[in-house]
Amino acid sequence: MALISVYPGTFDPITNGHTDLVRRACGVFDQVVVGVAATGGNKTPYFDFSERVELAKQALATIPNTKVLGFDSLLVEFARQQKAKTILRGLRAVSDFEFEFQLASMNRQLDDSFETIFLTPSEQHAFISSSLVREIAALGGDVSKFVSPSVVKALKEKALAKK
Repeated sequence: MALISVYPGTFDPITNGHTDLVRRACGVFDQVVVGVAATGGNKTPYFDFSERVELAKQALATIPNTKVLGFDSLLVEFARQQKAKTILRGLRAVSDFEFEFQLASMNRQLDDSFETIFLTPSEQHAFISSSLVREIAALGGDVSKFVSPSVVKALKEKALAKK
């Protein structure tokens, strides 16, 4: 039986930090399903749902054992559909822990058959966040060190369209 983990997020956009986490998780799990959430709670996504799914597919195309899927349901339901046993979450800093702990506890209340596994990013990616990348790109900064070339291109196109 394959050990499958779901790595959920809005991935708005997917960063090299996300990609690093997936690459490293593939060394632990037989398959990592990257679940791109249609909604981000109270966040309004910068990229629409189909763009975020496509950018994630492009960024992760060279990593074996991965699958990118969009979902618009409870995370535990999506994980159940994928036959996953774990939910993978990244912790960049101590400040992430309280929110992630709350999510893990709620998911366990919804379905206690899933375990949440936390990974920390590699040191060179610990400071990267999608919101910082969007802000730097919107102000004309170079984000090529933080995201894949396809995301750089998409950010430039989105910035031009908003002008």
